[in-house]
Amino acid sequence: MAKSQKAFVCMECGCEHRKWQGQCIECKEWNSLTEIDLTAKKNTSQQFKVYAGTTNNQLQDLASVDIKALPRISTGISELDRVLGGGLVHGSAVLMGGHPGAGKSTLLLQMLALLSTQHKALYVSGEESLAQIAMRAQRLCLTCDQLQMLTETDVAQICKIAGEYQPAVLVIDSIQVMQDLQNSSAPGSVSQVKESAAYLTRFAKQTGCILILVGHVTKEGSLAGPKVLEHMVDTSIMLEGNNDSRYRTLRSSKNRFGAVNEIGVFAMTDKGLKELKNPSAIFLSQAQQPNPGSAVTVLWEGTRPLLVEIQALVDECQFGMPQRLAVGVDQTRLTMLLAILHKHGGIMAADQDVFINVVGGIKALETSVDLAVMLAIVSSLRNQVIAQDVVIIGELGLAGEVRPVANGQERMIEAAKHGFKRAIIPLANAPKAAITGLEIVAVEQLADAIEAI
Repeated sequence: MAKSQKAFVCMECGCEHRKWQGQCIECKEWNSLTEIDLTAKKNTSQQFKVYAGTTNNQLQDLASVDIKALPRISTGISELDRVLGGGLVHGSAVLMGGHPGAGKSTLLLQMLALLSTQHKALYVSGEESLAQIAMRAQRLCLTCDQLQMLTETDVAQICKIAGEYQPAVLVIDSIQVMQDLQNSSAPGSVSQVKESAAYLTRFAKQTGCILILVGHVTKEGSLAGPKVLEHMVDTSIMLEGNNDSRYRTLRSSKNRFGAVNEIGVFAMTDKGLKELKNPSAIFLSQAQQPNPGSAVTVLWEGTRPLLVEIQALVDECQFGMPQRLAVGVDQTRLTMLLAILHKHGGIMAADQDVFINVVGGIKALETSVDLAVMLAIVSSLRNQVIAQDVVIIGELGLAGEVRPVANGQERMIEAAKHGFKRAIIPLANAPKAAITGLEIVAVEQLADAIEAI
């Protein structure tokens, strides 16, 4: 008889420990270790042989691999196709995460309603009844005559039914409630999430079915369950947006079949999620009168430019320690930019509270927003307005130099399409040919940019 092997797994991060201890050595959480049986995991390693036969276990040179044999399937939603890299790939596993109420189930139901007219589609729900899903489909005015539904939480039973039906797309909503009955842990635990996701992913790889897993997020904003769940799938996308916000952004953080950091923008309506063809318009200010502390810049999200408004508020410090608060911008980088402003711009804000906000809830994580953030701070500090037809692009170095950014030409063309008349850009990004309707002001130092504005 095989000796039983035990391990203690953290319920928060999935880190395994040889023995029980009060605190996890990885995430530092207390009382989060749970005992699991590793013997059961080994005994289930042969359960996928029933689906074998679809892979070719022969040596083959990479140049002779035929990639045309696996065409992409369009979801019928262009913004979703953009984030996925052009569509769904046969045999791929996609993980979609998001806060409760963000619209994950709504978006997937809309997608399956369109796909089911041309491909077999199966929607498996472990949280909602068929009546609840039918009510949502009726409210969204969706045609789901050919969409097959199933309420089940046992992954073995799901794979058995899917193996008989052979759907092109299989949606699991959600992975946190699925369970492998050969695993004794409770549904939603780290071991159950890992084993259930591995079971379903292997089924998708060996049958060519497209698997889409729905995952919840924790209060910290990360995907619930172990981090290894993101390593199992081919594509990981997040549907972001607050419940009090009308807009939702879909962003890819991992994609084996396309570019990462792609972004799709949707508007939540009573008829479901509607894609926005021109997302730059919602992130720009609609104020009739320009206000101090506002600057417009162009982000590069995946393969598309995106115009956003940076707002700054600089006020005299009322307490002993000045506040530095940034929403949508790295707060550590804001501290560095204020030091550059003092050293190379001759403007001191050490006794001022500085608040930065990116309009629309977008996250401006790239360094091309440095110059816009800096000039917005100067505008608020001096109470002087930056003209609404000016766009600002550039990265700042510690020596006060304005450094070039990637895809500068495409950013300026996008700004000109939205009616901007003047662009303050790095000298190295100055275009060789003039851009119609856009005056280019190329600067080399921070002082030059402050003088130009």
